[in-house]
Amino acid sequence: MTDVPCPLAVKVELEEPVQHTYSLDTHKGIFIHTLSSASATATQSLYSHRHYPNLMVMEILLERQVTSQEPVTVKLVSSFTPQSKDIRFEAGPDYRGGSHIQGQTTAAEYPGGSCPTVHLIWTPVPVTLMLPPEHSQARWGFILVAASSLDSAEASFDEGLNLMATGSLRPSHEKAWQELWLQSKVEVTGSESLCKALIGCMFYLLSAFPSIHDTSSSFGGVSPGGLSNGGEGQDYWGHVFWDQDIWMYPGIALFYPKLARAVLEYRVGTIDGAKDNAQKQGYKGLKFPWESAVSGREVCPEDIYGQQEIHINGDVTLAFQHYLYLTEDLSMFREGLGSEVIYGVADYWVSRVTWKPEDQKYHLLGVMPPDEYYYNVNDSVYTNTVAKLGLQFAVELAELLQHSVPKEWQAVAEYIKIPFDEEHQYHPEYDGYIKGHPVKQADTVLLGYPLGLPMSPEVRRNDLEAYEPVTDPHGPAMTWGMFAIGWLELGEAEKAQLLLEKCFNNIQGPFQVWSESSDGSGAVNFLTGMGGFLQAVLFGYTGFRVQKDCLAFSPLLPNDVCELCVRGVNYLGSQMDWLLRKEEVCIILREQEGSAGNTKPCNLQVVLKASGTKIPLTPGKAQVQTCSLNMQLFRAGFTHEINLTVSVLIRN
Repeated sequence: MTDVPCPLAVKVELEEPVQHTYSLDTHKGIFIHTLSSASATATQSLYSHRHYPNLMVMEILLERQVTSQEPVTVKLVSSFTPQSKDIRFEAGPDYRGGSHIQGQTTAAEYPGGSCPTVHLIWTPVPVTLMLPPEHSQARWGFILVAASSLDSAEASFDEGLNLMATGSLRPSHEKAWQELWLQSKVEVTGSESLCKALIGCMFYLLSAFPSIHDTSSSFGGVSPGGLSNGGEGQDYWGHVFWDQDIWMYPGIALFYPKLARAVLEYRVGTIDGAKDNAQKQGYKGLKFPWESAVSGREVCPEDIYGQQEIHINGDVTLAFQHYLYLTEDLSMFREGLGSEVIYGVADYWVSRVTWKPEDQKYHLLGVMPPDEYYYNVNDSVYTNTVAKLGLQFAVELAELLQHSVPKEWQAVAEYIKIPFDEEHQYHPEYDGYIKGHPVKQADTVLLGYPLGLPMSPEVRRNDLEAYEPVTDPHGPAMTWGMFAIGWLELGEAEKAQLLLEKCFNNIQGPFQVWSESSDGSGAVNFLTGMGGFLQAVLFGYTGFRVQKDCLAFSPLLPNDVCELCVRGVNYLGSQMDWLLRKEEVCIILREQEGSAGNTKPCNLQVVLKASGTKIPLTPGKAQVQTCSLNMQLFRAGFTHEINLTVSVLIRN
């Protein structure tokens, strides 16, 4: 992440005593600071344009509260200086009345790499603004564009000026947010704090993703803190980790296939760097970096993480698998080169494992699990499981695309060791883990969700009970949502709710901003925690599981939630609205104006798992089913299922 100064960093002041009000309109994506005095009100609105990603806007509205022959003046106190610790700026020629600075970063991402150029063009901000005596109100607008080339900066500035001239600047921004919210909504009845938290999670996560109309391919992934600006290193330098693929991605992919694809395209764009990483480690295929920037080369400042936290490879391929099962969009894997990612990671796993004749198993030695309290361990159960799943998916995809399947992929997938303690009937975190030793964060509990490793309810319970009491209570915020999902799987909604409520310690008022740790420390605006919390509701309360042939669901609500409404679920090109209550589920298949993503909508039907009853979904018509629910949603005419007690959504 590069530190870029902001010419719109302005504090508004009135000459007389004022009352300050701050608000965040998540529906319109606008932050508002209001100063109210006896004679006037000044409103400062700030927003990054939702449709034009290079454009930031500040608007000042000055309104007279009483009739007076005196002008009203506001001061604009700027903290801007055209300097950065990361960029050598110099003044550029003014453009259409706009000030311009340009510069190159002081360092390349990697040795021998290029130093990117940054251009800023903005409308100058005066020291004061005045409302004349004859006017009751006045409005001023200021824009800032940031781009990597002069042509792009000038084009974006032109666009901003044109939008201002036609009065479309703010309306076009609000329209873009409205379009997003029409495609997704998660609301609960019965818990106001939960409802606010969910709105905050969706807003901040969506703010970190590109426009659904963006075709620039310039999306640089999502860092744990987004574009927040914490202390040195506190914001993770803007680097991309597994947080994007495992924690943030699933909740967004469920609604927005275009945004999901943008995440995958970001990883495809880093293939060359991943090849270089693997070669430097002495292995074949692709090794995605623990910390990724633009090139895909490892940029983690400490070598041990890039060398040992190799589960990142499986995290990346799991996102691709999730996307295919949600959309059946094979173009992402053919023309979009997603297959290169899947096959390259499979080749890496094959070259990375060690065969031991004594137990007839493949092993991954010298790794760091997601629980970073331990390193240089063997056979991390999470790492080995994501490797197994990635290899199995590589075989599946190769067969689907009629690509030859190396026999080693199948062999390693079948014989890789998945540690299991037969005596205690649970999964040890790694080979040699001593039960009861402390863990940093969710690790082994992720086997049940999102990995979906088959296990009995007894083993699932044993895993939860083994790790819950020894997990660091001050660890990263996303952990407790995964424990909650596990207990919901076992039908224990109230136990799940107690764990989910721990997350509220990480939510900082009044704008629902998450901190990485419960004491307020760590990354600012911790999107990873928000992603884990959102998944606890979207995949926990609903029981949604994105499977190869169906969308399974098994809803269960805690006592303090009367109703859960999930609007805009996007499955196989169709959009659905779900209303879950204690004793019933209502599913509405939306009328389709056009296909979502790259998938043509197909006919879907609900299958009740207990009875086998099939219920076709008709666009625009609500289907209501009483619980207990175990269903599958299938494509009709195929073995795609929704399960009510668990149900499956399938295609006709």
